[in-house]
Amino acid sequence: MPASYHQSIREFIADNFLYRADASVEDDQSLLDSGVMDSTGVLELIAFLESTYHISVADHEIVPENLDSIQRVSTYLSSKLKAA
Repeated sequence: MPASYHQSIREFIADNFLYRADASVEDDQSLLDSGVMDSTGVLELIAFLESTYHISVADHEIVPENLDSIQRVSTYLSSKLKAA
């Protein structure tokens, strides 16, 4: 998985969901369970992925296994781009 995918996802989450200067999130931390994102945030993340990487996220792919941590999103994105 290219580091640029990982870094852009991390930056998107930091810019859009971490409002304190000292806030951070671990790569494997659950974004939903920790309150970093809610269901609307997931939709914002999907819109970011689709517009930035020109992919389409199907309804059945909107599951925690694909979108609940920076690591999972990076892995999911990498697999989507390989399949394209």
